[in-house]
Amino acid sequence: MKNISKFEYGVYASGIAGQNILYNFMSMYIMFFFTDLLGIASKTATMIVVAASLWDAVNDPAMGLIADKTRTKFGKFRPYLFGGSVLILITTTLCYSNFNVAPKIAIAIAAATYILWGMSFTVSDIPIWALSSVASDEPNERNKMIAVGKIGATIGVVICVLLSVKLLGLFGGERNIDAYFYAAMIVGFIAALGIFLTGVFVKERIEPAKQRVSIRENIRTVTKNKSLMFLVISLFMLNLINSIRQVSQMYFTVYTWGSADYVTSIGISLIIGMLIGISMTPKLIEKFEKKHILFAACLSGAAVSLIPYFALSNVLLGLISLGLSFTTIGVMIITSTSMLIDAIDYSEWKLGFRGEGIVFSLNTFVTKLGAAFARLVLGFGLIAINYTENQPITDSTIACFSALIYLVPAIFCILTIIPLMFYKIDNKTIGQIENELRQRRVH
Repeated sequence: MKNISKFEYGVYASGIAGQNILYNFMSMYIMFFFTDLLGIASKTATMIVVAASLWDAVNDPAMGLIADKTRTKFGKFRPYLFGGSVLILITTTLCYSNFNVAPKIAIAIAAATYILWGMSFTVSDIPIWALSSVASDEPNERNKMIAVGKIGATIGVVICVLLSVKLLGLFGGERNIDAYFYAAMIVGFIAALGIFLTGVFVKERIEPAKQRVSIRENIRTVTKNKSLMFLVISLFMLNLINSIRQVSQMYFTVYTWGSADYVTSIGISLIIGMLIGISMTPKLIEKFEKKHILFAACLSGAAVSLIPYFALSNVLLGLISLGLSFTTIGVMIITSTSMLIDAIDYSEWKLGFRGEGIVFSLNTFVTKLGAAFARLVLGFGLIAINYTENQPITDSTIACFSALIYLVPAIFCILTIIPLMFYKIDNKTIGQIENELRQRRVH
């Protein structure tokens, strides 16, 4: 039976798009803003961003547990989208504010506002993704919801990549500190509006068990599900691929290809590649084992990432390679998220409760942990080449930033495969589980 309307799909995609415009705006510019606009030393900026990201990641499981224990007339997850949207708008603007204070105070404010932003983002991030697992009891609709959400996420990434530089240009360009403040206000409002409307219009149709589950029992959703644990490790590797490229691309385009304008070109290759990968994946899932699809995507992603590393001056080859790489990432994202929902169904079948909040909090946990690790990698790279503001293009800058865009992602594509070898939930098993769960819910 059809549950989810086209309007809901559209609102959900828009909400995820707005959220990802904001997330990628932060990923792309916060480090650059700290080092090149506020004048914070690269070592200090790295410590701020990594520490804040680690703290943010730690908060995710706690938020997941809170959401799983929530019972309101609006559902488990929707209430957090209302309040979270307001918090995000406020903290985003604060992150890019110039308070014109002494350097030490500026560092303290930068650290405090970025930590608050991460905590605010968590309030709505886990609930908005967990909605996909309770919007319908039909597996095909849930898979479509995932695909729609990921398409929205991709569109959000692309809008940010294509238009953020132009948005900054409207207010003075990427070297004007006030430009970031006004851009942040606009991006924060777009994200807040999308998240709020998602909470208003997207329904929760799988009702939680009336009996509240203890925190200890909820944690068993993870500890008693070995396939989920290995999948989460793979998701961490997968997120590193995206995160390292996100935090490095501004430096890469400026110091390797010679112009920030190439950020737009990367955005074009991203949207083409990701949309192809995302669009083709549901059909692949119908025909093949999900784990095998991920194996093939990881190996292909590693191969196409390595090709331009041996011809760094060839911009066209680099863009084509990135486009192909983004195609494989699109396949990986949809397949792995579908596997995550399979793991939720497995938990309900085996333990009697779904634990969507804690499971999706693990997904956001590894995303943010990956972002923290990526910024740490970038920070080490900046330290290794003795990076300073407006540094001239040298062999060391080219080698450093090219490795971050091409070589390091290829390595993590290969590493992603290893934990997947221990994932045991296949298509036949999940089909049997879904049939049994459907019968349980009827009775």
